[in-house]
Amino acid sequence: MVSEQARRSIETLFGKAVRANLAVDRETDVIDVSVNYSASADRPGTCLHVLTIASYLFRLTTVFHLPQDPAVSAYFTRQGEAGSLTEVFGEMANMCCGAMNRELGHHFMHLGMSTPNVLDSACVPFFDELKANYIARQRISINHAIAIDATLFLKAYAPIDFRIDAGAPVEETGTIELF
Repeated sequence: MVSEQARRSIETLFGKAVRANLAVDRETDVIDVSVNYSASADRPGTCLHVLTIASYLFRLTTVFHLPQDPAVSAYFTRQGEAGSLTEVFGEMANMCCGAMNRELGHHFMHLGMSTPNVLDSACVPFFDELKANYIARQRISINHAIAIDATLFLKAYAPIDFRIDAGAPVEETGTIELF
């Protein structure tokens, strides 16, 4: 039900959104996204940030497996961001999924996006209940020093086939224009 082209497009879309939205310093930070077949997402102490994009045709659940690690905390809260690691990363993950939602909106109508949910790593075994037609496990590497796993679960209710242009820039957001 999910074409190979759609699978590649989901991975491309996720990579573009992560590179555009998870860098604390967009000028100097290096973010790599790669396939991770051996994701160890159920490590104790891992905080799961779960966001869902849904339409009548599919449900795409994105789970960021955020380790509760001092290096991760120092990275995301280093520029005086107010709030805890969970709050700061939750907002960045929300922006990441918002970018995915906007891009998917060019291909599908009537999309909705959930508010971020934070779960404990003990919930990982229950993700099988999503009954996904396609699962993509990704590793996000930041400055070759921090690793965050992510898992994307795509449940299709109808045949899904679309193509994302890997070279197209991610739409800029987050700025307010005053008149």
